[in-house]
Amino acid sequence: MKDIQIRPAVEADFEPMWLIFQELIASGDTYYFAADTSRDDCRAYWFGPGIVTQVAVLNNNERLLGMYKLIANQRDRGAHVANASFMVSPAAQGIGIGKMLGRHCLAAARELGYLAMQFNYVVSSNVAAVLLWSKLGFSIIGTLPRAYRHQQLGFVDVYVMYQLLDDPNNWPE
Repeated sequence: MKDIQIRPAVEADFEPMWLIFQELIASGDTYYFAADTSRDDCRAYWFGPGIVTQVAVLNNNERLLGMYKLIANQRDRGAHVANASFMVSPAAQGIGIGKMLGRHCLAAARELGYLAMQFNYVVSSNVAAVLLWSKLGFSIIGTLPRAYRHQQLGFVDVYVMYQLLDDPNNWPE
């Protein structure tokens, strides 16, 4: 693959992140955000407290291709389980950016001491995402019937997907 790096997001990345965010939510087929979600809401989503955000960039920051955020799925007694969200620019989809970001995120979660990762809201009709997460070791552990209002398909199911990041026998007491 071309010269693609994954690095921590910085404030200067926000504008291209905002453009990707807007383009993806406008389609109404993968994210729960309304099309009129504000810049401030987007900034808080990607750069809020406790969030680790990484970006994939082409040719040493020439172009931002996608991003992910990593955060504890719950606080306190649930904080050992990570949660993550991903967005890949429509112009960069289909070339493995999502897979690169997914692998990087799983490694980062392990490095940060998370013991498992849970995706709370994977839209079932987003076949590419469901297949990618399955290939990267996630299992569908629950289905939320008709929990997403898809712009073209109407109400569709949402999956909860989960993966252990370490053998529970190795977890701390």
